Amino acid sequence: MGVLGPLATATAATTSTTNSFATYDFANGTRLPEKATLSIGAATFQPDASVAYVPVKLDHATPNTVIARVITVNGTDANKAISGYQYKATEAVVVFRPNDPLVQTVAVPILSAADGQQFSLKLREAPWGANQGTASATVTANASATPTPAATSGFRNARTFRNYGALQYEMTKDTMHWSPTGWSDAWSTQLSHGRAQVANGETGLYLDETLYPGVEAPLRYTDEGLVFHTQKLASPITYNGTAYNYGSVVLSGHNTTSTQIGYGQYEWVAKMPSRRGSWPAFWLISTSGWPPEIDVYEGFGYQSYWDFDRHISATIHGGSGGVRSFQNGVIIQAEQAYGMSGLTQGYHRYAVDIGPEYITWFLDGREVYQSVNPFKGHRWYPIMNVAVKTTSAYDDGSGDMIVKSFRAWQN
Repeated sequence: MGVLGPLATATAATTSTTNSFATYDFANGTRLPEKATLSIGAATFQPDASVAYVPVKLDHATPNTVIARVITVNGTDANKAISGYQYKATEAVVVFRPNDPLVQTVAVPILSAADGQQFSLKLREAPWGANQGTASATVTANASATPTPAATSGFRNARTFRNYGALQYEMTKDTMHWSPTGWSDAWSTQLSHGRAQVANGETGLYLDETLYPGVEAPLRYTDEGLVFHTQKLASPITYNGTAYNYGSVVLSGHNTTSTQIGYGQYEWVAKMPSRRGSWPAFWLISTSGWPPEIDVYEGFGYQSYWDFDRHISATIHGGSGGVRSFQNGVIIQAEQAYGMSGLTQGYHRYAVDIGPEYITWFLDGREVYQSVNPFKGHRWYPIMNVAVKTTSAYDDGSGDMIVKSFRAWQN
């Protein structure tokens, strides 16, 4: 687990290998185990102790990574403990990964506490990847009680991304091809169902300048990489009876067999747009049809809270025959959780490892999320796109995503 600046760390140590969901019936990718509920537990410590250990708990094994930010709060009654006097103010990021123990502890330094003095540890917001249980608990100096012990074993460290399959596809300027429909070695400039995503509320049309001459080039190679250019159109373009005022851009591998894998890894190196209303994404669809879907990254720029430099996301969608039965994932403030940021300022690596038991997401080679894999035996095709979802002037910041490289490894 990584933290930023003054954030403290929860206790974590070794690797666990047991799969808690080895016998779970995923019903061919239409069911997923329930999320765990995360709570903070009450704690006691000896008045002369140098540290208090406060438990953070899950109610059952988690099928996915859970991340919680916690912070100390001063006591409120006559026995209140005050930060800077009785204890040191502490802010921590707690990470549970699948198969981790259900309890870990946050270490709070004690300065000089008298018997009976108390403070609290609380969640700063709802945990990412879990339901919220008890959000705050009291930490008390108690000379006659057994101190809450530290949780010291069973937690695994974050994985480092590595490709352990055969390189199947690599994007280069010389080998990269696209066309309106795509073929075995060329990407399609539209989705498998067409050039619009009405169900998503998108206001942009996926453009191809060979079909719509006069638009700004939606795709072009520069010295930096392949530019995915979005735009507000000078004149609306009508598609399937709807007028579109914005241009989106997509490359879909649904006909590009050279990009399709079963178990293996995908990795993009890219710089993200910063324009409000843009919706960049790297995602995977089953070659047997939607759903299932694995979202490696989405930038929800149409949401006012989204920070392109600091937010990342990871999502899976289950179901079959065009009907979604579940959606599970998280939006992570990567700077707070992992000390990682600057996603519009430079190039970063977005990767996913699809294994028989788990799907694992990585940013710059470091694991940021993991989910049990409910999609046994599926084969995937990749999509990289920048959608537009706005009715604004669409002129702030950059609406371009630049992809420097893309590779796929088949296991």
